[in-house]
Amino acid sequence: MEVIHIYHTNDLHSHFDHWPRIHSLLQERKKWHTEAGDNVLLLDIGDHVDRFHPYSDGTLGKGNVDLLNKAEYTAITIGNNEGITFPFEALDDMYTEAQFPVLAANLYYEDGRRPQWAKPHTIVTTNKGTRVGLIGITVFYEHLYQLLGWKLTDPIIELRKQVDELKNQTDILVLLSHMGINDDEAIARDFPEIDVILGAHTHHVFHEGKEINNSLVCAAGKYGQFVGHVILELENHTIQKQKALLYDTNDLPAVDAEEKLVAEYFDEGKLLLQENVVELQTEIKADNFKESPLPSLLCDALREWCEADCAFLNAGLLLDGLKQGPITRFDLLDICPHPINPATVLLQGKELKEVLLHTRDEQWPHLQVRGLGFRGVIMGTFIYSRITFKRDQQSVEIFINGEEINSTKQYKVAIPDMFTFGRFFPEIFRSKTKEYFLPEFLRDLLEWKLKSY
Repeated sequence: MEVIHIYHTNDLHSHFDHWPRIHSLLQERKKWHTEAGDNVLLLDIGDHVDRFHPYSDGTLGKGNVDLLNKAEYTAITIGNNEGITFPFEALDDMYTEAQFPVLAANLYYEDGRRPQWAKPHTIVTTNKGTRVGLIGITVFYEHLYQLLGWKLTDPIIELRKQVDELKNQTDILVLLSHMGINDDEAIARDFPEIDVILGAHTHHVFHEGKEINNSLVCAAGKYGQFVGHVILELENHTIQKQKALLYDTNDLPAVDAEEKLVAEYFDEGKLLLQENVVELQTEIKADNFKESPLPSLLCDALREWCEADCAFLNAGLLLDGLKQGPITRFDLLDICPHPINPATVLLQGKELKEVLLHTRDEQWPHLQVRGLGFRGVIMGTFIYSRITFKRDQQSVEIFINGEEINSTKQYKVAIPDMFTFGRFFPEIFRSKTKEYFLPEFLRDLLEWKLKSY
């Protein structure tokens, strides 16, 4: 009999609060299993990085790579936060000092070459000669990668190529899938050759795994709340028994000085972001529940940057105002931490009117928002640029740049990209004419506007 232990993490999103415990658990378990003669694989399934945290933003992801190196990870794949929240040069440089293979079978340069730092697969041979094939694929945000200068290919097509290549070279196939629960379950049904699917992206949790056909599908939630553990028992290089479980990191023993370690990550990142970007002659306030200067300034910047007819955004994107005096890159990250890009959408006047009337709904200001790049808490009231409302007893009139909205005219509307993803405004989601501006975040637009304030 042979035993292989696979420990997996996913979607940490730079929530380092539990990282010292995760590191300690992985090192301790690796020591135990190795001393028992078993084999250990440590795998991360992407979105370890999130630029809301100063350590990740200040080091451009290299700090996260250093943490994975120190924890002695066997291999990782990338998620969308690594792939599309950094400029091309930053991602291309992020893993130059990685001491593990980065598995991304569907990522290429524009000319079709694979990045030197990325591999489609790797094969790990155990101490008893079992060949374990590891394949990595990442979610198919083709257009956004293209805007940054990358070529992203269909992950399922790439997966088929890798499986066909590896199935006669390996005894076990493990997939590192930053694709989401629905894709993972479909892969389990369509690829019986894959023994273990380690999932991510949709932050789902399988406490004991989920067996679908021949595959054990696993996932460990988000933010380092869980560490996954897969135990494979083999005979003659063939799986005889498999088991999956999760460890709640809240229940793990505390690590000496863990709060100090976590604080050091923050402080190191803050120090790297101390570059002054502007000197303010006066304070600029922000308010979540009424029109205020800083959200209005950001909304104007959004419209101008995108060269749009009008713009709107939610005040909750700004977590605080800016004080008089020098403003650093850390200050801008601190009040606008979201990896959200500017976007435009083309809407007919009648569609735009429906959207704008919807933004006036009383539900919005206190609505708690999660995901879609938003790293704040509540939506906040909506703020407008070149959009005004006039209410009488019968109806509400809407004006774009001083002229009453024309129901048949096409308007180019600048918005935060999170409004294009279907959850908030169906008219925006259905529009076939959307444009995204990468790699700029909203805080970059705010910096640009403040320099002429």
